[in-house]
Parts: sequence; C-alpha cells; structure tokens
Amino acid sequence: MSPAAALRGLALAALLVLSPAGAARQARRPNVVLILTDDQDVCLGGMTPLKKTNALIAQMGITFLNAYVPSALCCPSRASILTGKYPHNHHVVNNTLEGNCSSKLWQKIQEPYTFPAVLKTMCGYQTFFAGKYLNEYGAEDAGGVGHVPPGWSFWYALEKNSKYYNYTLSVNGKARRHGENYSVDYLTDVLANMSLDFLEYKSNFEPFFMMISTPAPHSPWTAAPQYTKSFQNVSAPRNSNFNIHGKNKHWLIRQAKTPMTNSSIQFLDDAYRKRWQTLLSVDDLIEKLVKKLELNGELDNTYIFYTSDNGFHTGQFSLPIDKRQLYEFDIKVPLLVRGPGIKPNQTNKMLVANIDLGPTILDIAGYDLNKTQMDGMSLLPLLRGDKNVTWRSDFLVEYQGEGYNGSDPTCPGLGPGVTHCFPDCVCEDSYNNTYACVRTLSTSWDLQYCEFDDREVFVEVYNLTADPHQINNIAKTIDQEILEKMNYRLMMLQSCSGATCRTPGVFDPGYRFDPRLMFSNHGVRARRFSAQSL
Repeated sequence: MSPAAALRGLALAALLVLSPAGAARQARRPNVVLILTDDQDVCLGGMTPLKKTNALIAQMGITFLNAYVPSALCCPSRASILTGKYPHNHHVVNNTLEGNCSSKLWQKIQEPYTFPAVLKTMCGYQTFFAGKYLNEYGAEDAGGVGHVPPGWSFWYALEKNSKYYNYTLSVNGKARRHGENYSVDYLTDVLANMSLDFLEYKSNFEPFFMMISTPAPHSPWTAAPQYTKSFQNVSAPRNSNFNIHGKNKHWLIRQAKTPMTNSSIQFLDDAYRKRWQTLLSVDDLIEKLVKKLELNGELDNTYIFYTSDNGFHTGQFSLPIDKRQLYEFDIKVPLLVRGPGIKPNQTNKMLVANIDLGPTILDIAGYDLNKTQMDGMSLLPLLRGDKNVTWRSDFLVEYQGEGYNGSDPTCPGLGPGVTHCFPDCVCEDSYNNTYACVRTLSTSWDLQYCEFDDREVFVEVYNLTADPHQINNIAKTIDQEILEKMNYRLMMLQSCSGATCRTPGVFDPGYRFDPRLMFSNHGVRARRFSAQSL
C-alpha cells in the first residue's frame, strides 16, 4: 500500500469517529509543523543557501539570534527536542545504543512522555513524522523498524542515520526499501512528497502536528542531480578561528595539527560546498509545504518552526569537520518561526534552547505545562511579543565523549581512547572529551564557562563580547568570585530537573550564592553521565 493510500484509509477512519461538534472545536486550535535539519550550522553561513526558507518563514515571522542545543550531537539533541529535557534527565548521552540512543530503556522510560505523545493522547492532535528519528532507530536489539514510538498517527522513519539513497523506511512499522533512483528515492524529496500527501488526505476535523526531519546537510552530502554544480566558487569561511592552533584549550583541541594540510583544507571546502547543495532540496521542501498549506487554507492557522539538531565546524581550531565541541559553531543553531500572532520580519535576542520546543508546542495546543516534567520554557510569550517577559539568562551544555578501549584503526599510534580520527591523525573525539558548560547571556555578560571531566578538571572560559570566536581562554585571568559563582551554578544546573532548571542565573537580580555550599574537590562531577545514571 502506498503512503498516500494509507493516509486516505486512516483519514477516513478519523472521519467516522469524530462528532461534528467536537471536530469544530478542535479545528480552531493551531496546527504545528517542525522542520528539523541534520548538522546545520548558523555561525558559518549555514542559512545562506535557503533563500526560499528565509522569505517564507524568517521574513514572515521571527528569527531567534541566540538559539542553542544542550548537546552538540544528533541523538542527545533530538532526545532533548522530544522530551524537553537536558541530557542528564533523558539519559541519552551519545549516538550509540549503549549511550541510550533509541534503546529499550529510552523506549520504556522516555518515549511515552515525549511531547508528540502528549499531543496525540491528551490534546487530540493527529501527528505525522517523516525522516531521521534517532541514530539507532531500527536497530534489531531495540525492536527493529517494527517499533513505532507512542504518539504518532503516521510514521515514516528512517532506519539508523542520515542517507539520501539506499535506505530503509519504517512505514507505520513495515520496512520499505529505497534504492538510488532520484525520481522516487532521493530522501529529502520523498519526505516532501509524503508531507504533501499527509496534508492532502489527513482528517480536517483534528488539528495536526508534523515533524519533518531531513538528512541534509549531514554526510554523505549527496546533492540532488540538479544542484551538483551549485556554489562552485564557495569555500568554508576563513574567520579568525579558522586553521589556528587551539592554545589554552582542552588537549583534544590542542592535538589538532596546525596549519592543516592542503588536502585537509580541500576536503573541508568540498564538504562545505556539498552541504550547501543538499540544503537546496530542503529549500524546495519548505516552498512546497507552505504552498500546500496556503492552498488548503491552513497557513494562517499553522505555526512553522525551522531548526537543526546541532551546528558544525569546518576548520575551526584546525579541526577538519564535525560537531560535538563546546564552541558556538557547534552548539548554536538556526531557529525560525512563523504562525498566528507572530509579526513579520522580527528578530529576538533572548537565550533559547531546543528544550523549549516541546513546552512551546504543548502550550500552543493548550496543554497545562505544569503537568509535564520538562526542563525547558514555552517560547509562546516571545512569539506573541508579550511585554515584560521574565526569561532565562543561562542554560546548560553537556556532552559525554565517545572513545574506545582499543585504538582507532586510522591512527593506532595514538593509543586507546580517541575516535573519529582523520587520515592525518587529527581526532574529533575522545572518552574524556566530557564536559559541561554554563552559557550565559545577560545585559552585562556574554560568557561561557566550561569544565571537563578529566584528570585536570580542565576549565575553559570565554568572554564572547570581547572574543566572539572564542580564541582566548580567560579561565586563569577572570575574577575569582565570578569563577566560583559559575562553578556553583554549573553544579546546580547539572542536578536540576523541571522548574529547578529555570532558576535565576549568576547575573540575574534574584540569584543567590552561598559559598558554604561549594563542593570540595569537585566531587559532584562524579555523577555526570555516569554509567549508573543510565
């Protein structure tokens, strides 16, 4: 059965069970669409290719200039979107089953309480998912593609990680294999067509939520045929932290070879160009989606969110390409929103995070957020332009490094513990690349404070007002009182849950600091992402 036929059947069933009075009430509630790209940066020009998206969402709504993720890696970040929680509360720490990525434990403990599950069961929304879910979704040890998470009326999920051709989709729990014929298999276009089919055949008597999760611009960066010649003269930005030594930084950053080899620079320039090429198909998807909503008469009653699961780097501090580091280029993401009550062509400088998406969408649906255990805040007051909104001035970033007991086969001479190494033996991750940060943005400070869970308890601090590219680590020169307050605030956020994650930050008027509560010898860090916490 084709996706369109399945949608027609399910829509007919919905028509039979809904009463006209109930349908009329529910139809007035807003619809929501969430488009999630994969590894799309905002600091290095990642939004530049998306001319249509800019015109149809940003210029028709609001752009958040300080939108972040609490973990710069696909699976932990996506888990934060779905749950509205920091990684230490949803316990997804990396992209592996052992790291709780789509594991049986995740399915049992977290999936029943994701915001789509609440939307469907408690708010009466019909829900649609298409694209990449979590990196280990479909693993045989976690139920295979037959597992359909609770909360989804229509489910078209990619098995495992992003691809453009030669992949398997779970179509409502049934495996469907795709090949390499562009006209029927190119994944971004397949997602667009499935989304249009849903909008064509869904029930018109329930509000709807759609989550469309594209492979672009994730590797292997396979562009649609019509876009393979685009951006031939584009190269990765040569900003002030490009191809320089990461002095006074964690050892993993310091180990990168500077200057990079010509072959490394050519590789990352090529990757940068190909990433942009893949995004042109996302731009087409956005255009088709908005046009269909307008044709259906539903655009004015639909919120459209556009964001990414994490940022990316291409040559910063001589690291070739990846994400997962603590710096702005990896943790900062695009966030555009249009919808009812949002004035066009706005920007907002408030500090927001992807843990806010779930609370926001539930708030739009009219659900009482006090009934949730989410760590994030609803963006709805900011979207409406409410005055005198009390907002956060900081949030938590946390990451558990990946590494293996054995040596990376690319660079056996480096010994155990490193991973994601390039042929010239520059490695992007290690087991002790485990860190937590407080990212602060207040009227007086634009600051990032980070501690590593390693033998050094290495500290990095950046004043982004003076040093936006985070070149100079000021941990040894910043005022000691600020350092102590940030250390204490970090420990508090690492143990927060729900409302306690939204308490005043160090530079807020309501902040209270009691030095007697400081832990000696940094003992609290023993609980950070420990295996036992899973």
